[in-house]
Amino acid sequence: MRLRRSAGLAVAGLAVFGMAACGTSEQASTGNAPPTQPPPPPATTQMADAEFGSACGAVPKEGAGSFEGMAQDPVATAASNNPVLSTLVSAVKQAGLVDTLNTAKNITVFAPTNDAFAKIPKETLDKVLADKATLTKILTYHVVGKQVTPSDLTMGNFETLEKGAVSTTGSGQSFKVNDANVVCGNVKTANATVYIIDSVLMPPAA
Repeated sequence: MRLRRSAGLAVAGLAVFGMAACGTSEQASTGNAPPTQPPPPPATTQMADAEFGSACGAVPKEGAGSFEGMAQDPVATAASNNPVLSTLVSAVKQAGLVDTLNTAKNITVFAPTNDAFAKIPKETLDKVLADKATLTKILTYHVVGKQVTPSDLTMGNFETLEKGAVSTTGSGQSFKVNDANVVCGNVKTANATVYIIDSVLMPPAA
């Protein structure tokens, strides 16, 4: 009887010791481990918040025409402060669209650079600028009535304010709108997302 009691006490002692040892090991493994760092945001999230493209370097670094400055103003005003869009701004004023663009909500503008307008023969450009109806048709063909993100550009088809449609293709930081290349994309203004392009888009019936 005494032998059985001694053996039982020994087993109980080993069990208690084993539980204490496990607890010490678990505390050591959790208490001394370095805190887990959250994973970096995916590349698509980073790009969704940043401007991209080969011509972004031509945008002023400071002032009202910089990316930070443009984000404070509605789109027509913001474009007027950016020297690479001066021809577009003149055309918008000529067509009487400044207020239309500035008061619109959450739109997307495909904005041709000065060099894009320079591709059009001067005689043709002067004729278009003098014809308000045709000019308005062309300019509103560059505007989509909703916000278009870079990921939306991968393969998209968007109705414009002109009631026509533009198609977009591409990936990463390389996109096309119809046959025009996006040279500086995802530029934010107070009421619009702007994609600066290297050619003027022409609606089919223009």
